[in-house]
Amino acid sequence: MSTMHKSSSGSALGPGGLDLTQAFFKPISRADPPSPTKRHTKISVVGAGNVGMAIAQTILTQDVADELVIVDVNPNKLRGEMLDLQHAAAFLPRTKIMASVDYAVTVGSDLCIVTAGARQNPGESRLNLLQRNVSLFRNIIPPLVKYSPDTILLIVSNPVDVLTYVAWKLSGLPSNRVIGSGTNLDSSRFRFLIADHLDVNAQDVQAYIVGEHGDSSVALWSSISVGGVPVLNFLEKQQIAYEKETLENIHKAVVESAYEVISLKGYTSWAIGYSAANLARSILRDQRKIHPVSVLAKGFYGVEGGDVFLSLPAQLGRGGVLGVANIHLTDEEAQRLRDSANTILEVQAQLNLGI
Repeated sequence: MSTMHKSSSGSALGPGGLDLTQAFFKPISRADPPSPTKRHTKISVVGAGNVGMAIAQTILTQDVADELVIVDVNPNKLRGEMLDLQHAAAFLPRTKIMASVDYAVTVGSDLCIVTAGARQNPGESRLNLLQRNVSLFRNIIPPLVKYSPDTILLIVSNPVDVLTYVAWKLSGLPSNRVIGSGTNLDSSRFRFLIADHLDVNAQDVQAYIVGEHGDSSVALWSSISVGGVPVLNFLEKQQIAYEKETLENIHKAVVESAYEVISLKGYTSWAIGYSAANLARSILRDQRKIHPVSVLAKGFYGVEGGDVFLSLPAQLGRGGVLGVANIHLTDEEAQRLRDSANTILEVQAQLNLGI
């Protein structure tokens, strides 16, 4: 199927080949052509499901890209979603929107966001589901890199840590250009719950969840601060008693919150849409912000034993992962992080990837 798009740039030809753009606008005299150094950003989203479209919609409303491409295997769904977004052009920043089942449309992408993934069948094991997603990635990652060899890959599909590792292996890209959405959203939920508990704005709460995006994630309680005040240190100095169980319950609520949303509405979409757009902005605008995202973790915080991707507080910019923040961890937190890494490594060992 040919590329489906309604161009928002270039000339529009009228009857008899008349260039309507030139007829409508008269050029000024002694004008130079546009500067070749002007930055044009292009984002491709693979997967037009609930998550992919929430990401696409948020990217559009936040004016992150000049060009947005959506790729999916279902041409009718794809065209419908594309037209629906294009019809909102008068209410949005100017962005060229394209869609196709052909990966050639992604050529020259600065950022490729992968949301496609197989759904779990009733009674199917997590490992079997993962194996099907690996097969899916074999058809997605190589063409993305073929058409955009300088791209940065952002993996959102679950289980995100293992699939980010798979994407890295299949892509042949350096590890700084393959990132998983990881616990960026978990950390947002964490900040919200702490802020709600203390009745403050979530933006004033500095708090990270690291490790696996899943049951073995680690809440870094020792480094939480509110308005620059270290929370646990403050409580101890003020001799305010707190129950460790209370802290664990907040972390448990973070882990269970996605399951709750899925049980109520069938899937999660809006929050991950904002999370992915937030990451896209940090990367493409070279914001150098620190996000807890899934990166190649070997050598950090005592994680050894094999190549594993898990969430660490990473600085993101135009080059992808610029570095990992050296946050102080307690011995217990460091051990939990290593346990989380081992959990992911065990799953990878069972996969028998051969890549």
